[in-house]
Amino acid sequence: MTNSVEIVIAMCIIVGSVFLLVGSYGLLRMPDLMSRLHAPTKATTLGVGAILVGSMLHTFITQGILSVHELLIVFFLFGTAPISAHFIARAYLLIHRDKLESTLPDTCCQCGWSMYDKPAEDHVESSGGQAIPASSQLPASH
Repeated sequence: MTNSVEIVIAMCIIVGSVFLLVGSYGLLRMPDLMSRLHAPTKATTLGVGAILVGSMLHTFITQGILSVHELLIVFFLFGTAPISAHFIARAYLLIHRDKLESTLPDTCCQCGWSMYDKPAEDHVESSGGQAIPASSQLPASH
């Protein structure tokens, strides 16, 4: 392994470690959930991704094989972190709906903020609480 490859691998690990440190510090120091949500979803995800890229490079250079399981971890991490952050933020907004609704800016159209609007009248709530279009309802049996 040449020195330049070792430097690249070391830089990936160092950059990843710095991102992990910054993300962990932000998780501890940010004042509320919405601010704290950025630290683990952005910085920590990039940190783990950079470390895994360094590890994949090392495996590829030393053993000549592509580490598929580390590649799958990267794809899974980058796929699930934004989705889980979205659901955490949505749950926070719904829980604090009364406090936040008066502080939201105007949307400048007839529709409001989608998660705070009531379902349209042509929608019927199913037993699970989700709105389904009335046109998709089965006709009443005779």
